[in-house]
Amino acid sequence: MSKLLMRLHFLLLLLLLLSCVYPSIFAVIENLVACHPHQIQAFTEFKNEFDTRGCNHSDSFNGVWCDNSTGAITKLQLRACLSGTLKSNSSLFWLHHLRYLNLSQNNFIFSSLPSEFGNLNRLENLYISSNGFLGQVPSSFNNLGMLSFLDLSKNKFTGSFPFIRNLTNLSFIDFSYNHFSGKLNPNSSLFELHHLLYLDLSFNNFSSSLPSELGNLNKLEILALSSNGFFGQVPPTISNLTSLIKLFIDINEFTGSFPLIQNLTNLSELILASNKFSGTIPSSLFTLPLLPYIDLRNNHFAGSIDVSNSSLSYMVERLLLGQNHFEGKIIEPISKLINLKQLDLSFLNTSDPVDLSLFSSLKSLSLLDLSGNNISRASLSSDSHIPLTLEVLRLMKCGIKEFPNIKTLQNLKVIDLSDNGINGKIPEWLWSLPRVAALSIAGNLFNGFEGSTKNIVNSSVEILDLSFNRFQGALPDLPLSINVLSAGTNNLTGEIPLSICNIRSFVVLDLSYNNFSGPIPRCLSNLTFVNLRKNNLDGSIPDEFYVGSSLKTLNVGYNRLNGKLPRSLLNCTSMKFLSVEHNRIKDTFPFWLKALPNLQVLTLRSNKFFGPISLPHQGPLGFPELRIFEISDNKFNGSLPPSYFVNWKASSPTMNRNGGLYMQYEQSIYGVFYYAYMDIIDLQYKGLSMKQERVLTSYATIDISGNRLEGQIPESIGFLKALIALNLSNNAFTGHIPPSCANLDKLESLDLSRNQISGSIPNGLKTLSFLAFINVSHNQLKGEIPQGTQITGQPKSSFDGNVGLCGLPLDESCFGTNAPPTQQLEEEEEEEVLSWKAVAIGYGPGVLLGLGIAQVIASYKPVWLAKIICMNKRRNR
Repeated sequence: MSKLLMRLHFLLLLLLLLSCVYPSIFAVIENLVACHPHQIQAFTEFKNEFDTRGCNHSDSFNGVWCDNSTGAITKLQLRACLSGTLKSNSSLFWLHHLRYLNLSQNNFIFSSLPSEFGNLNRLENLYISSNGFLGQVPSSFNNLGMLSFLDLSKNKFTGSFPFIRNLTNLSFIDFSYNHFSGKLNPNSSLFELHHLLYLDLSFNNFSSSLPSELGNLNKLEILALSSNGFFGQVPPTISNLTSLIKLFIDINEFTGSFPLIQNLTNLSELILASNKFSGTIPSSLFTLPLLPYIDLRNNHFAGSIDVSNSSLSYMVERLLLGQNHFEGKIIEPISKLINLKQLDLSFLNTSDPVDLSLFSSLKSLSLLDLSGNNISRASLSSDSHIPLTLEVLRLMKCGIKEFPNIKTLQNLKVIDLSDNGINGKIPEWLWSLPRVAALSIAGNLFNGFEGSTKNIVNSSVEILDLSFNRFQGALPDLPLSINVLSAGTNNLTGEIPLSICNIRSFVVLDLSYNNFSGPIPRCLSNLTFVNLRKNNLDGSIPDEFYVGSSLKTLNVGYNRLNGKLPRSLLNCTSMKFLSVEHNRIKDTFPFWLKALPNLQVLTLRSNKFFGPISLPHQGPLGFPELRIFEISDNKFNGSLPPSYFVNWKASSPTMNRNGGLYMQYEQSIYGVFYYAYMDIIDLQYKGLSMKQERVLTSYATIDISGNRLEGQIPESIGFLKALIALNLSNNAFTGHIPPSCANLDKLESLDLSRNQISGSIPNGLKTLSFLAFINVSHNQLKGEIPQGTQITGQPKSSFDGNVGLCGLPLDESCFGTNAPPTQQLEEEEEEEVLSWKAVAIGYGPGVLLGLGIAQVIASYKPVWLAKIICMNKRRNR
């Protein structure tokens, strides 16, 4: 009895101490006394491996559960609570009796998934979503034979579909929002999981056809394959999935006719949008008894729809058919679906005017999208035919010239009249609609507001898009409910009103391409997206960015700003996009910005920055996510170390399309209104087959031209596999063009002109099939120009000012000259490749291996020294 009391006292004392340090961890604990001391110790050591300050603010469902008889921890849930690295020797893997483990929404920094997870072979439920895990799923997961629920979603896992042949008890798989790739092979272990009810592989990079073996999963209720690269026809065996309730295969490359789903009588949601399906829609679709939601947008479906023989068509509530090739007469049969709540008939490719009176029978309609169609002018002048239940009305690109009469639609929440030809002033009655939360009139000819602008302040608008119009004068007072304001590309003048700082709900502010003057308001750090590009703003950027600022984008380019970059930007840890180009900022290079973990774009072009862009004894630049680096036309000087570009984000040959740079603002008004702002930048590179402004997604550019940089071009430039444009012109670079440039197989534009570069043009450049522009003029190059189609097709001016160059496109022939022999040039290039590859040994993930190799090399010093001497002699001939 005394030992039992001592054990109880020990446990209670230990738990008391733990609860003082981690008060929220034990918010939920069952069978407290039953927990074995060794299990509590293992749990405590696991907690001590991480920063647990977030546990004090996490949900109340975190906790530990122990088995009543054995004292073993069987359930552990620590969501949104831990920060640090999950190591292979973690005490977590001592908890061999775990049956339920939920570690989702933590911050496991730069962690791959330890193979020791395979030791937890009693697990039945494993949730590790939203953690940022990297790399491949270890093969040891195949040991988890009792697993029923597996959630790996929203991480950064790579590789092919994990090998899970022994996990025959799985009923739930969620691998969505990762970087999985490759094919789903017919013999994949996936198709042997006969108990599977839920399968979500959406938002990955899978690329294959769907095997007919998919039909083996005949207990599936949820199948989600959205946003991958699946192609070909959907196999007819999909008709075997008779238990299917939801089918999501949108945003892929599927082709062929409508999938065979007539047997799927339990289907309640069908989303086939954004594929390449063609043909007609079978009338059998409208006989499925439980199918209220159908989304077929953005395909190649044609013809009309026959619902006349369906006695069950009244079940359809959401029918989204936009961006197909339906005939105009499709509207009349659809008007018989009297219980429709949401209808998208946008961009029907018909010239026949759409008469709004055809929708008068849809008494429950809440969403109507007729964008891209020709709307009957008569039906727009009266709102008597539009159902009063309407909450979302989209009439974008309908050629409307007058503001439609919708004043009696008191339930409207979303109005989109963008990209029409409406001119004049915004009617005063619009602001009195009591429930309007989102209004877009962008891309029209509006020049002002009827009546007093005070009515705007009292409106309920949260999202307001006035961009690309002809508004003049001062910015009107804004509603206190505003979240998003886009008023770019107008003729607005005056100062940006300080009253915007009183609006706590503000998230997005876009006033670009206007004529605003005066200082920048000091409350920018309260926002997420700020675009003040191309105005006449002066003064300095406010140095008042507070800790925890949510600012992701700051674009103040093309103004008259001076002073220095504010150091308080370091507090904006979410910052992705920073552009201060074409101002008068005088400062040194902001090395300190490398502390921002998410910074992807840094544009300092055309200012008065000065000094080195590489510190003494510094290796790689050190910005972990940088992919757009534009610092041209400043006064930077000094040289760059060989490893300058090692470990850049652009070193990934395929930067994931789902991880592209964008800032999105989503307003959930019945889940049907989506609003996104894309970060754009003026790309001033020649030869690129793109518009001047291009959405930043999966490529990289570097422009350090027009400075005073010297020394050799870093050999590590060859690591940047995603680079499409490189401009090093108008500097004082010396040495050779790095042969590693031949590895930049996505390169479209290369400008090395007006430097002091010597040697030959690397022969490997002729293999760059995307290279549309190259300029190496005004250097000290010699030898034959590589004879590749992309290079010989360039103008002669691209090679001017190099006395020793010969060969096409120049008139000078290389025969009978003193040009270096081709074999010699290739040998020199090979030696250069050896040297730049060696840079990787000392940096990045293989640094320890590199040190070990260095010791081996040191033991053979005379041999290597002789090799180096020979190489140097050959270069100096």
